Amino acid sequence: MVTYWLKTLLKYVGLTAILAVMLFPLVWMIRVAFLPSSSGSVTLTSLFASSFTFENFTYLFVTGSIGRDLFNSAFVAIVVTAGNILFCFMVAYVLARQPNVWTKLLFGSVLVVLMIPAHILIVPLYSLMTSDMMPIHDTYYALILPWLVYPIGIFLVKQYIESLPTSMEEAARIDGASELRIICQVVMPLCKPVLAVLAIQVFFTNWNSLLFPLILTSSEHLRTLPVGLSHYGSDEWAPLQHKMAGATIAVIPVLILFIILQRRIVSGITAGAVKQ
Repeated sequence: MVTYWLKTLLKYVGLTAILAVMLFPLVWMIRVAFLPSSSGSVTLTSLFASSFTFENFTYLFVTGSIGRDLFNSAFVAIVVTAGNILFCFMVAYVLARQPNVWTKLLFGSVLVVLMIPAHILIVPLYSLMTSDMMPIHDTYYALILPWLVYPIGIFLVKQYIESLPTSMEEAARIDGASELRIICQVVMPLCKPVLAVLAIQVFFTNWNSLLFPLILTSSEHLRTLPVGLSHYGSDEWAPLQHKMAGATIAVIPVLILFIILQRRIVSGITAGAVKQ
């Protein structure tokens, strides 16, 4: 009995230590963001100071362009996420429920695209967007159109739809429901867990994207939040407190999104299960 309690105690002590190591950078960033910029250099002891201010956030929104950068990131990430949920689901449903030679070839092409690193597309994508055929460089279209469909999203949703029983779809067809109604009212609600996972993955990817927005845009008013923070972070005269405030602003939407969707992911895994 003593050995069991000792092992349990050591396990929780170890997990607590790992959690503290993982959370310390986040806590340090947030704490520095609320320190006065006039306090000078930040030391470990200053983290326990009683001073607490919002002046760093106010400065970034009033003096800097972080408000515009935040809007650009939110707008692009939301549009791209909505597009992926819609288009990936539509493509995946056809590939999963209408298997034939052509759909198998199309799915094979999706797998081939998955094998290609995205950064290989930098040069051809930039050349295409600056050409006369598609002159959309330095526009919102350049930030949105290339990412409206992720191959990994098609793959995930297709595999999930194939795991769903067809009983409810067949029952809806017998009741006279149209194919569009079956897709919208039967299949899509059952796919909420995988669509939530897809939404989180796509939103995170676009929200944190730095390289492509940096290359595909050049105007200051089109900068996304990571691009804006990279320019501000390279300024050696900018106080560390301002930089940490900007990083905190970038982290908050990600945490909110995860908190909102995590319950749907967990509780929706067995939603719509039908006993065969």
